[in-house]
Amino acid sequence: MAITSANQLELLQTAEAVAREKMIDPGLVVEAMEESLARAAKSRYGAEMDIRVSIDRKTGRATFTRVRTVVEDEELENYQAEFTVEQAKQYMENPSVGDTFVEEVPPVEMGRIAAQSAKQVILQKVREAERDRQYEEFKDRAGTIINGLVKREEYGNVIVDIGRGEAVLRRNEKIGRESYRPNDRIRVFIKDVRREQRGPQIFLSRTAPEFMAELFKMEVPEIYDGVIEIKAVARDPGSRAKIAVISYDGSIDPVGACVGMRGSRVQAVVNELQGEKIDIIPWNEDQPTFLVNALQPAEVSKVVLDEEAERIEVVVPDEQLSLAIGRRGQNVRLASQLTGLAIDIMTEEEESKRRQAEFEERTRLFMAALDLDEFFAQLLVSEGFTNLEEVAYVEVDELLVIDGVDEGTATELQARARDVIEAENERALANAREMGAEQSLIDFEGLSPQMVEALAEDDVKTLEDFATCADWELAGGWTTVDGERVKDDGVLEKFDVNLEEAQTMIMTARIMLGWVDPEDLAAEEEAPAEDTEAEA
Repeated sequence: MAITSANQLELLQTAEAVAREKMIDPGLVVEAMEESLARAAKSRYGAEMDIRVSIDRKTGRATFTRVRTVVEDEELENYQAEFTVEQAKQYMENPSVGDTFVEEVPPVEMGRIAAQSAKQVILQKVREAERDRQYEEFKDRAGTIINGLVKREEYGNVIVDIGRGEAVLRRNEKIGRESYRPNDRIRVFIKDVRREQRGPQIFLSRTAPEFMAELFKMEVPEIYDGVIEIKAVARDPGSRAKIAVISYDGSIDPVGACVGMRGSRVQAVVNELQGEKIDIIPWNEDQPTFLVNALQPAEVSKVVLDEEAERIEVVVPDEQLSLAIGRRGQNVRLASQLTGLAIDIMTEEEESKRRQAEFEERTRLFMAALDLDEFFAQLLVSEGFTNLEEVAYVEVDELLVIDGVDEGTATELQARARDVIEAENERALANAREMGAEQSLIDFEGLSPQMVEALAEDDVKTLEDFATCADWELAGGWTTVDGERVKDDGVLEKFDVNLEEAQTMIMTARIMLGWVDPEDLAAEEEAPAEDTEAEA
């Protein structure tokens, strides 16, 4: 078939028909045709030639051209598509490197093989354009709910027709033992849209916490309007869920608005989630208060928050323990997910035993170290003293408030405490030196003798060793492993050294050793502050 003998407008008509069918830009189809014709022409004139085809968007006329580029003499490799400046002078005036010479060549005869090849190129380009259109359409819809039709099930994964493409609802993203038949209507959450080699992949979910949040947004107008905000969601898909909400309008109760008249709004969500029980909880910026709400329906007696470790200790009445933990730990697990805190639950009896054990331990410490009788030692503990340092260096007036303690007794107590501390310091320093601790580390400001001893035991014996430590190695920290927070013990953690203090000490050591220039450090600290001011 000769290109010149064909109806030239037929190319444009074909391109428009394909574009309408596939819902893509007609220009992309024309470009695919140009590339396919150019490939066919190369098979006729030679693969090394730079043959290009241009189809007129109005008339449909295809123009075949050969392009040659002017290159340096030593760079000439392809004699069919390149030529030197001297060679180019035959065709051009004043040629220079980088110029191109374009000449029209006769159209080619399209044989059966060439036509088949051209068809494959067009189909490939159309498929790519279709995939790009699908990706562009759905990439911005990630995080929203969509309705679809079940097409089939493959190895437990459900293939869903979502209009202009297919999406996958994986087996682990289904609620409980949900099963679907072809042509069932299904409401799903678009969890992720990825551009992959085989085309865009759209992944759906019915177990994602965001799915529940979006369902509430559809059922509760106040959430859609932004008057009520969903702050957190925790789910055990198909079984139970907790959702925390806050109202920015004092006249609107966030929990009541989400429940609806006679529970109509929350019931609509429950029905969609296969009967999943939902606890709606008022959000509170005060974490202990929020946790008390999150542990409903259990009652909480006391809450102790450890912000640094992101852990919280909850004390409940003995009869409330099973309710607080929930079936198979479900209630406390969901509360932990909702608050983002690790939760330790104990009964009032367990907490009382622990307090009693601490009281007895501190009493024994004061009896042994200060040579006191049990009654006097218990008086110190009852007044809030926990260690020898507090007794030794506290203001004398704080000791005088204890019944039976006069100024002489207070002075004697402090002298005994200081003697014990000094003896312990001397023992710790001697032990540290025996293990190889150098004087540079011993003299470092901020390290007590016991700290130096602990560092030496951990093979940190010089100021250089100390300067190479990471802050978490000294102060400890938390690492997330397989979704669970794991404790990393720090060498100085038992001395109540926090991360900020550890960073300061390490940086001071590096400055003393000349590893860090204080001026550079000051400049780095000023830069973020300037950026913040600029943003403000």
